Amino acid sequence: MKAVILLSGGLDSATTLAIAMKEGYECYCLSFNYGQRHAVELNAAKKVALSFNIVEHKILDIDLAQIGGSALTDKSIDVPESPANGVPATYVPARNTIFLSFALGHAEVIDAIDIFIGVNAVDYSGYPDCRPEYIASFENTAKLATKVGVKGAEFKIHTPLIRLTKAEIIKNGVELGVDYSLTVSCYQANEHGHACGRCDSCRIRKQGFAKVNIADPTPYEQVI
Repeated sequence: MKAVILLSGGLDSATTLAIAMKEGYECYCLSFNYGQRHAVELNAAKKVALSFNIVEHKILDIDLAQIGGSALTDKSIDVPESPANGVPATYVPARNTIFLSFALGHAEVIDAIDIFIGVNAVDYSGYPDCRPEYIASFENTAKLATKVGVKGAEFKIHTPLIRLTKAEIIKNGVELGVDYSLTVSCYQANEHGHACGRCDSCRIRKQGFAKVNIADPTPYEQVI
């Protein structure tokens, strides 16, 4: 069984990869240099990929900074450091749709029908492309828009974390042997990989470790 795994270098995607490996898939990982604020997460993705016995890891270049519209791709927009009402400034327009489209294309090439993505609808930050109804819609699109789909293949977008809290994700990942010290979740980590400790992603990550009484291996710039 082959599967394409979207690997960002963060906690969720590392756990998702571990789950796919446990389920017996041959894993083909995709990461994206999409014009994000820092390259630290890509270095993390490389480290996470090397920590597992995967088939390959590709990093694709797609510069979403040319479009902007997000605090993660436009440095003139500040990363919010308090919870937002509604969709936050860190939402990257259509990012998951773009990433899943690349994953779908790669899946066709390697004769795979399984794609894994670490979206979460519980401890998420208001992103519309992390919802179950969005994933179901993309599965239908995959069937309609691909050569193998019109021949009857049923693509499956696996979202093993979508109903889990951050604490549950961490607990599962630790049981699967994920080394979370390799991962970076911060929206504005510095060049050394140190997390800001102030953004929404840092807050959710830190609370998740605290709830399961597991030491957070994240190097923070300041204690929160």
